[in-house]
Amino acid sequence: MSALPLFPVTTVGSWPRPAWLLEARRRGSPDLRALEDRAVEECLRDQEESGVDVVTDGEQRRDNFYSFLCGRVDGMRLMTLAELLDYVEDKSAFETLLRALDVPAFSIKNPTVVGRLERRRGLVLEDVQFLRERTSRPIKATLPGPYLLSRSAWVRGLSDGAYPTRDRLCEDIVRILREELEDLAAAGVEMIQLDEPVLSEVVFAGKSATRTFMCAALAAQASPESELALAVDLVNRTFAGLRGPVRALHVCRGNWSTRESVLLSGSYDALLPSLSAMEVDQLVLEYATPRAGSLDALARLAPTQAVGLGCVNPRTEEIETSSAVVSRARAAAAILGPRRVMLNPDCGFGTFADRPMASAEIAKGKLRAMAAAAAELRRADE
Repeated sequence: MSALPLFPVTTVGSWPRPAWLLEARRRGSPDLRALEDRAVEECLRDQEESGVDVVTDGEQRRDNFYSFLCGRVDGMRLMTLAELLDYVEDKSAFETLLRALDVPAFSIKNPTVVGRLERRRGLVLEDVQFLRERTSRPIKATLPGPYLLSRSAWVRGLSDGAYPTRDRLCEDIVRILREELEDLAAAGVEMIQLDEPVLSEVVFAGKSATRTFMCAALAAQASPESELALAVDLVNRTFAGLRGPVRALHVCRGNWSTRESVLLSGSYDALLPSLSAMEVDQLVLEYATPRAGSLDALARLAPTQAVGLGCVNPRTEEIETSSAVVSRARAAAAILGPRRVMLNPDCGFGTFADRPMASAEIAKGKLRAMAAAAAELRRADE
């Protein structure tokens, strides 16, 4: 990645899925694989034409950023939140919370552990290899993080036959992710990003609001401090000894609704001690909205850590101006230095396949704004 220009542009991962792909997936089309290939190729073209420096496959083959594991890992079952309601001790409270959060219980699906976990195939290796054959640009591979999976996939009454405790499940989650990361590194992937969006909920919501749509299992312990310590341990064990790819960790405040008022708010300050203790090269953080608080928190990053600066909002139709992106990037560079700042959206453009945050046209406009800003920043640095 050393050959990248200053302020390189990338995406967080997901891209809006075309309507024809969603329809083919709904009806179980025999041509689904070919249609997924076409969608990835179109997503790649959109990124390259928009000026993206580090590309992804747009997660076009996924229902959401972590549910796809059910098709690639034995011992997991994809369940809607409506199905999981049967295993929640306070069903009424959970349904009330889902309504308040603007979360559709029947359309969002959760990978749930129902047996011993084993990789049936590569988690994303084949997807990356497909992309490699079609681009010369550096590639970012995205995977759900070990803390998210340990918290969302263990459901009492469904998982405890295979894993009596959540801690027992953690061992196999780390093992499976490490196997995949080693394969990706051997394939020459330039960046690997683990997605840990629920870390912000641990801090900002606390014990009183553990029943979120990504934590339907209610597996969290009572103490936010112990949850954060577990997250640090799991991430470090997953990345331990990995050589080659940039190790990135993405932390946002939720991307399930365009209603900003239902998403989590708060500065990263409370998370910085934990994030700084993680053995990662880059933290992909959300800074395009006031909900993220001040950039001053970045001063507390470990000196070896860079930031993937969220500088456009994937949930709005308004396309940010390049000057607004330049302003955010310069503010971050004043704290970290220009070589520790990468530009990206706050989160994915299509986290859930059936509930995209933006259209492809709007997403392309936002990428072009970031690329134009990067070009201006580079000229100024010459």
